[in-house]
Formats: sequence, C-alpha cells, structure tokens
Amino acid sequence: MTDRITKNTARNIYFGGSLFAILVFAGLTFDTVQKFPELTNEDKLTHSVARGKNLWEVNNCVGCHTIMGEGAYYAPELANAFDRLGAGDEEAFKSYMQGWMAAQPLDIPNRRKMPQFNLTNDQVNDLASFLIWTSKIDDNEWPPNIEG
Repeated sequence: MTDRITKNTARNIYFGGSLFAILVFAGLTFDTVQKFPELTNEDKLTHSVARGKNLWEVNNCVGCHTIMGEGAYYAPELANAFDRLGAGDEEAFKSYMQGWMAAQPLDIPNRRKMPQFNLTNDQVNDLASFLIWTSKIDDNEWPPNIEG
C-alpha cells in the first residue's frame, strides 16, 4: 500500500460517499413521508379546521404567536392552547375562545394588547377547531412545558 491517495481512490471515496449520503437521505425522506398521516392526524381534518387555518393566516396570528415553535415570540405559544385552556373539553374551549376574542383588546396595565379582529362566532369556532386539531399533532413534546 502506498502512503499517498491516488486520484482514482479519491474519486471512488467521493462518489461512494456521495452515493451513500444520497441513499441515506432518500431512505429517511421515504420513512418520514410514510409517517405523516399518523403524526399529523390528517384523517381528522375538517372544513372547520381548514377555515380556522385560513383565518390564522389572513389575520397574521403568526406575527405575534408561535404555533409548534414557528412564528414570533411576542405572544404565547398556541399549539397547546387547547390543552392549557380547554382541559380536553372542546365546548368549554370554544366558549372560552368566544369570550376571549370578544373581550380584546384588554386594558390591563403592563400587558401586551391583542387587537380586536371582529370575528363572527362561526369564525371564532373555526379558529378554535384549528387550535384543537393542532394540539393533537404529535409534535415530539413541544412546547417543553404547558405554559408554552
């Protein structure tokens, strides 16, 4: 064996390593795609959830809130809002959301003010449905605590 790597050896290492990395990446991608339905609860998507997601985007909620760690850190994380505020009761959570959204902006000193979006009761229910659906996604224990 020589002390130097030849051009052929270097080329073989490069192509062999690249092929190995591509195969590992393709395998992991395939595995992840296969798990999407199980992890995301896509079988529980309803029109109400889709309308709630649209409201989330149209009103730029992500401009202040985070959801599953994505968004701005100005206001609380909302991926666990149903768990935190609804305690597993969908009707109680929707009632809470109706009251909360109607009461905005709260005039509490030293507290950030959420704008009044003037949403209808149906729109608030759709937004609540979106947050309920989001809370049931397997997000690998995110956020790390119930407070978000």
